This record gives sequence, C-alpha cells and structure tokens, in this order.
Amino acid sequence: MRYWLVKSEPDEFSLDNLKELKKTSWEGVRNYQARNFMRDEMAVGDRVLFYHSRERPPGVVGVAEVASGPYADPSQFDVGSPYFDAKSRADAPRWVAVDLVYVRHLRNRVGLDRIKATEALQEMVLVKRPRLSVMPVSREHFELILEMSREVE
Repeated sequence: MRYWLVKSEPDEFSLDNLKELKKTSWEGVRNYQARNFMRDEMAVGDRVLFYHSRERPPGVVGVAEVASGPYADPSQFDVGSPYFDAKSRADAPRWVAVDLVYVRHLRNRVGLDRIKATEALQEMVLVKRPRLSVMPVSREHFELILEMSREVE
C-alpha cells in the first residue's frame, strides 16, 4: 500500500462533499508530475490525506482511499469544462483520473504551518514542492499526521 496527499479547494470540492457522495472521480489534474503519480503509481486501496488549500489555515482535514485504477479523465474531452484539452485525443488521452472514496474526517485539522514547523515532516513533498496537487507521502509521515490530528493545535 502507498500513501498520497491530494489537494482540493473546499469552495470547489470539499471533504464534506466527498463524504456526502461517498465516491468521486478525482479529475481535472493538469500537472504532468501529478498525472504520472496517478497513472503510474496509485493503486486501489492506497490511502490518501485530503488537504484543503486556499482556506485559512490550509491543511489536512481527512482521509480517503483510492478506489479505482487510472482511467481517461473525461473532463479533458468536454469543451464546456475548464479542464478541456483540445490536444488530447480519445485514442491517446493526455490526462487520467482515479476514483476516491471517503474514509473519515480527522478529529483536528493539521495545518500547513504546523506541518512546516515539525522537524520530522521536513522531507514531505508538501514542504519541498508545495504547488503539486497530488503527491506521494511516506507511511511514517502519513501516520505522524494522523497522530498530530488527535492533538489540539
């Protein structure tokens, strides 16, 4: 099993939305490195830290699970979608999606400022490459963030 972090803008799609839907297609990823993680490394059963960005404070708010292998992101073919890609073809899709299912909310949000201030998390991709929207997380970092969520900030 691998561990991941995905970022979402809560005014667009929040962990509460995922909880209500139970399952969603994680689409609209338009960064090649993030796409490659989804296409080449994500697998059914992998655990995912759900991160709310563009919120004060931004941070990890819950856990999801990968529920499908990668498939062609349908939004790349939808001319009405902000994620439409005119260069992508059905026979050679450029972008992928995976399904995520809701697991749980964390007891307490683990804010980005707290993550950055924690010595043991300095090697997280979130700290080193904060612009990525999908990134791997080590098992140790995943477990530490869950532990931190049980503490009051």
